[in-house]
Amino acid sequence: MEARFTVLTLGVDNVERSFKFYTQGLGLPSSGIIGKEFEHGEAAFFDLQHGMKLSIYSRKDLAWDANIANENPSATG
Repeated sequence: MEARFTVLTLGVDNVERSFKFYTQGLGLPSSGIIGKEFEHGEAAFFDLQHGMKLSIYSRKDLAWDANIANENPSATG
């Protein structure tokens, strides 16, 4: 079995600001921010090469979803 991933999720401090960076700064295609109508649901997905996706999700909502403490950002977090 070949190991691979199709979606990489990054926790960000500000979804809207990060969305602008990835779309306007890096030029990654996206359908926009989704899930704003749901508590803990705001996220954005970007199309990468070979069918891969990049997802950004609020750090605090990611911690809530994983049922872990929302700690300060770190290189190993």
